[in-house]
Amino acid sequence: MPVLRIGVNALYLIPGGVGGTEIYVRSLLAALAGIDSVNQYVVFANRETGPDVAPQAANFHWAAQPVRAAFRPARLLFEQAALPLAVRRHRLDVLLNPGFTAPAVCPCPSVTVFHDLQHKRHPEHFRWFDLPFWRLFLWTSAHRSRLLLADSEATRNDLLRFYRLPPDKVRVVPLGVDASFFELGRRRRELEALLLCVSTLHPHKNLERLIRVFARFRERRPEFRLVIAGLRGFHAGAVESLIAQLGLGDSVRLTGWISREELEQFCLRAFAVVYPSTFEGFGLPVLEALAAGLPTACSNIEPLAGLAGDAALQFDPADEDAMLAAIERVTADSELRARLAEQGPRRAAQFPWQRTAQQTLEALRTAASLNV
Repeated sequence: MPVLRIGVNALYLIPGGVGGTEIYVRSLLAALAGIDSVNQYVVFANRETGPDVAPQAANFHWAAQPVRAAFRPARLLFEQAALPLAVRRHRLDVLLNPGFTAPAVCPCPSVTVFHDLQHKRHPEHFRWFDLPFWRLFLWTSAHRSRLLLADSEATRNDLLRFYRLPPDKVRVVPLGVDASFFELGRRRRELEALLLCVSTLHPHKNLERLIRVFARFRERRPEFRLVIAGLRGFHAGAVESLIAQLGLGDSVRLTGWISREELEQFCLRAFAVVYPSTFEGFGLPVLEALAAGLPTACSNIEPLAGLAGDAALQFDPADEDAMLAAIERVTADSELRARLAEQGPRRAAQFPWQRTAQQTLEALRTAASLNV
């Protein structure tokens, strides 16, 4: 099998600024380094991202580029015009694009990862000046890339439906869960009256409904607090206003983006996890909660329903009464809590990052071979 020179387009990565796609690319690269010591990797990074994005392995190389991702138009222009030149200089065989967008004209085949198609399913959740960029660049990536990787079957179906692609062009490669979360489950002892929701503050995360439901829940269980841990999205103002309006300032905390170590500390102490999202491409926070043995209540939408199975209590995210009933059960029913805590890690164990890395590497090899 020939040795490949593989590029990784991490130009989109802003540490602490892109949510779950940062966890994805860092975890994927670490897993690739764990299974592949032969092929050579060149990780293209921006001015905001340091060399730590590339694993400390002899076959991984950090290639800093003179562009800042915080100014998205400049990053997209650089990706289209300058990145292909860097690809040619490094004599790459294939380019992995882990964050939706890819160069339209590239000297080697591209494999591009689509985490969801929210801009197609829910365009109302996008700012008017962002939506044209999403439509243009994702359409281009979908049609110019040799292969596409989707986080879930739901996202694959959206790609086939909205872009009318041949079925063999899109592969499902599920995300994984870090082994450290399984260790958390074995260490959970002194729990607090704390509900944890790991979520970016975007409209589709359904946080306003969660906050209204939590206000009702506290009428019966005033000892509980709600912690929403995640990136401040453009819907943060509405969430903060509702918290103030309901007088929940002392019982609802918005942490903003936190480190993995801080998240693990919350997982050690939380009584339960609630995840009320109305749209997902995969649902990594649910998978991590299951791995940590946290009793979890989540939306019954796909792909969450299939991801969690019987290892989480599911509810209709549009029904506040159903959400309230689920929260009450997952905090009060000791038999249910014990069952979920036992089933969660078993379910999450089916999603190792090593499998994600192996399937991604297989796609890269296929794309490179098709260019011969």
